[in-house]
Amino acid sequence: MVMSVLRRLGQTLFVLFGISVLVFLVFFATPGADPTARIAGRNASPETMARVRVEYGFDRPLPVQYARMMEKLFVTRDLTSYVNRGQKVVPEILEAAPVTVSLVSGAALIWVVLSVAMGMTAAALRGGWVDRGLMMLGLVGISIPVFWLGQVVNLVTQSRYHDSWLFSWVPGLGYVPLTEDPLGWFRALVLPWLTLAVLFVGIYSRVLRADLVAVQSEDFMRTARAKGLSPVRVLLVHGLRTSMITFVSLFGLDFAQLVGGGALLTEVVFGLQGVGRLTYQALSNLDLPLIMATVMYSAVFVVIANAVVDMLYLFLDPRVRDGR
Repeated sequence: MVMSVLRRLGQTLFVLFGISVLVFLVFFATPGADPTARIAGRNASPETMARVRVEYGFDRPLPVQYARMMEKLFVTRDLTSYVNRGQKVVPEILEAAPVTVSLVSGAALIWVVLSVAMGMTAAALRGGWVDRGLMMLGLVGISIPVFWLGQVVNLVTQSRYHDSWLFSWVPGLGYVPLTEDPLGWFRALVLPWLTLAVLFVGIYSRVLRADLVAVQSEDFMRTARAKGLSPVRVLLVHGLRTSMITFVSLFGLDFAQLVGGGALLTEVVFGLQGVGRLTYQALSNLDLPLIMATVMYSAVFVVIANAVVDMLYLFLDPRVRDGR
């Protein structure tokens, strides 16, 4: 098991290295454009162009250029956006990351708890009206666009009924840092959490319910029932652990892509300056240093999430743990 973990960590580092090389080649080493002009931006002065060429080593071989770029991104962290008045891009990402992580973490907690409860209840009562009602509710959640739902939530809580006793506690749009005001942080994010979680509750509850129903016909489940265990214990102890494999795989990918900027629509609707919104602004301004930094930020989360999921397989699936 230890060797499996170490091997997966080594693969993760190798994948991150490959991604960094690919990102560098796509953005700065493709033919047909001067990388100096891509960094300096449109209408840059000759003095700025010369400074960028020397600073980033664009007058030297490609390996040196790559090493210089990675050094500025990960070591010295002084990768500069000349499009955005000489702003350092790493501090911008570090400022936006807590917003996105707070948004996604809270939503993830909600959708995991609700989807597990709904999926288990529907599987335990499969075929009945409770099962059909919960799965229909999940289908409705999947069908509602996040952007539209967020706009409706804002219309109700920020405008039409904001002065009512039910929504008078809702603050204005924006983010409150957890370290400054924990209660304000919670109030600012509770509605974005619920809005973002609705889609995933529908997806995950239906996936878990299908896996739980399928696993109940397995031999080990029949053996557990033959031993006289209660249906609830059989479902919780034996069925849920096996059925969580697909659930965990989906969660790792979805959580990583949301933290990496996939929560853009929720951030825009609720006025949150997170990584998704920062990436959108970088793309709009053709700010390549910031685009590269956000892409690498997203890649790190996706690769690490996949590594964590693989390690969780060691716990969830005995066949993986035993090397079969």
